[in-house]
Amino acid sequence: MISTQPIRGFILLGVIFLFSSTVIAQTKSTAEPDTTNLYDKVIMDRVTVVGTPVWMTKIPGAASYISAEQLQKHDYTDINRVLRSVSGINIQEEDGFGLRPNIGMRGAGVERSTKVNIMEDGVLIAPAPYSAPAAYYFPMVNRMSSVEVRKGSSQIKYGPNTTGGAINLISTPIPSELSGNAELSLGENNANKIHANVGNTYKNFGFLLEGLQMKNDGFKRLDGGGNTGYDIQDFMAKFMVRTNPNASIYQRADFKIGFYDEISDETYLGLTREDFADNPFRRYAASQEDQMRARHFQMMLRHFAQLSQRMDLTTTLYRNEFARDWYKLQTVNGIGPAGVLRNPEENQAAFNVLRGGNSADDALVIRSNNREYYSQGIESILGYYVDWGATENDIQIGVRFHQDEEDRFQFEDGYRMNGGNMILTSEGVPGTQANRVGSATALAIYGQNTITYNDFTFTPGLRYEHIWFENRNFGSNDLDRTGSSLDLNEYTIDVFIPGIGVTYNVNDALTLISGIHKGFSPPSPGSSADTRSESSVNYELGFRYANNTFQFETIGFFNNYSNLLGSDLAAGGGGGTTAQFNAGEVKVMGLELTANTDIAPFLGAENYSLPFSINYTFTDATFQTNFESDFGPWGTVESGDKLPFIPRQQVNTSLGLDYNRFSLNLNGTATSKMRTLAGKENITTEESTDAYFLVDASSSYQISESINVFMNLRNVLNETYIVSDRPHGIRPGLPRTFMGGIKVNL
Repeated sequence: MISTQPIRGFILLGVIFLFSSTVIAQTKSTAEPDTTNLYDKVIMDRVTVVGTPVWMTKIPGAASYISAEQLQKHDYTDINRVLRSVSGINIQEEDGFGLRPNIGMRGAGVERSTKVNIMEDGVLIAPAPYSAPAAYYFPMVNRMSSVEVRKGSSQIKYGPNTTGGAINLISTPIPSELSGNAELSLGENNANKIHANVGNTYKNFGFLLEGLQMKNDGFKRLDGGGNTGYDIQDFMAKFMVRTNPNASIYQRADFKIGFYDEISDETYLGLTREDFADNPFRRYAASQEDQMRARHFQMMLRHFAQLSQRMDLTTTLYRNEFARDWYKLQTVNGIGPAGVLRNPEENQAAFNVLRGGNSADDALVIRSNNREYYSQGIESILGYYVDWGATENDIQIGVRFHQDEEDRFQFEDGYRMNGGNMILTSEGVPGTQANRVGSATALAIYGQNTITYNDFTFTPGLRYEHIWFENRNFGSNDLDRTGSSLDLNEYTIDVFIPGIGVTYNVNDALTLISGIHKGFSPPSPGSSADTRSESSVNYELGFRYANNTFQFETIGFFNNYSNLLGSDLAAGGGGGTTAQFNAGEVKVMGLELTANTDIAPFLGAENYSLPFSINYTFTDATFQTNFESDFGPWGTVESGDKLPFIPRQQVNTSLGLDYNRFSLNLNGTATSKMRTLAGKENITTEESTDAYFLVDASSSYQISESINVFMNLRNVLNETYIVSDRPHGIRPGLPRTFMGGIKVNL
């Protein structure tokens, strides 16, 4: 269970902090202009990764901004589908719903999004961002007002991972006046969603209350019957207090609290290729007890002070707690499911049990992957605007003190299969399968200056990370954790991470972009003593063109790894220890293209619009070192082998029609097949996912100013495709799925 003692302390701190913000700096000064609008601009630069939409000319490096309007077009609940509109992102689907995404950027590993900084409102949101960053929790995209993505140079301010980039999900803001929204939708497989929020700002106070409930019985068909979907509840509240706009020192404090509860009947168990060809949405009987139960609690307190017209200070305190128990199949007749499904003929007895055949007692072993996490910290960002000679300087200095922890206390139960039903035959003892705690304490400091000189913008930056890792393995014989057989592993990492981005405005429409920065990811607790940090030098070069009707961006990138880290994650086909290992030199190069326009003006249309966008990504990732690996997707690696689970080519395009009160939006995604095992030769069917082309369609009609009805159709062409063959067999993507409903705006 999640401990409530630190929560009570955090609440008390929050109350004191909010109260203090209401009683200081109330002296009015007529010499100072209204700072409310200045706050809106400054806070965007301090706690978001893009700040303003992507076509702002001074943004160095590749950046994307998915607005509220774009999110509402398709009303996606799957973050994977949302991020397909951004070039340079690699995605490996898993469950068809996007509950546990696997996201990488520019060739960085996709396994559980461990190489990407995932944030909500500028705060790291992974369960334990330093010690256990695997994304077994991901914020619900339906609760977000926008999504930001930053890649390449100048994103070093968003650590600890600086190789790929950062994704920031911005939650629903407190409205400036009394307003509310409600949505009710229904769909196939007993799917339903209820989403509502209400908020207001009155003088110096504001609030927002929001609730989201989603349920789906699942599209897979379990042998013998049963649900394969999920039931999720997500609640959030925000409160704001601020001084008068023209106070001598304008201040604002925001407090956010959120709670998430999930029960999903999800499994790692897939199918053989033969069974997939016969029925791609089948689930074997041996997965009937598999279930994820998860709870997430978040609190954030942010204080902003406009100290002067040139100086501001933003301070954020945060704490996130996450508890989950993924109860899922571990072995059959003593053999791992992956081994059974790779060679069913050689493991016929175990394969029969997987499919519901009778077995002896304890033939099926189910592990309770019981883990608790927390992350907490405080971060302050000082901003200072100054003119030096012919240059304008926007200086940011940030300091963050962070702590996080993963606590594993796992056990295994034994079952037998009888007539297609699993019957418990022996109960495990908690802690006997994993009894360890991994933690991290980190001090991060960064400095960044955006220097504008005529048509040039230089953004040099330097980040410093001091990280102290500790792994305490108490062992299976010390369940009370007295330390009698403690295996303690401690180590410290100190690293400087420099980077610089340069833009040049050729004219009002054309901007040249370049950048170089150091990529870094730390090894997790539990890794062997010889494991080094992930390190690379990353380059990018391109241009951005934007006028009133057309926007285009192209970026070429090259990531030169001196050492790539692999992760032993069960989700990726490993043993699940989360230990990391050296993979040596790797070179990743690629090209990103993005274009947006409205076709209607070119057709002479005045009473409707045809918004169109397209993005393309080419990625080539190659090992430069020979090594042996126990990690399934890598195996024996030779120099020149291509990295698995990175598609060589990806294209996403969207076309909309907005006419009076009617709107229609189509989205198409084409992805080349991905190899599932490192190698040089042409990708074989047995060692690859499928290439696929998906089309999604959404339409809506505005009945009145406050009422809108909509319909969404996913996978219009009903494409059947393999998204993965790990960790345990073949798994499908989402089939054609319909959902419709009504939205009410108050």
